[in-house]
Amino acid sequence: MKRFIIITPEGKTGAPNAQYEVNNMQVVGIVENVDNEEEAIKKLLIENDWIIDAEFNVAEFIVYQIL
Repeated sequence: MKRFIIITPEGKTGAPNAQYEVNNMQVVGIVENVDNEEEAIKKLLIENDWIIDAEFNVAEFIVYQIL
């Protein structure tokens, strides 16, 4: 079984100093014990219903396997 980290360019994050604009990604979640990226996204959404409620676009997710 594998581990994956799922990130998104959606949403907003900021620097501690509000004078600076920071363009970065957000970690949506880390999923363990799945075989592939598709299973990782499915498991993430099943275990975290707030993701859909917050209106994240799943098509924007970027998934990386954690070695």
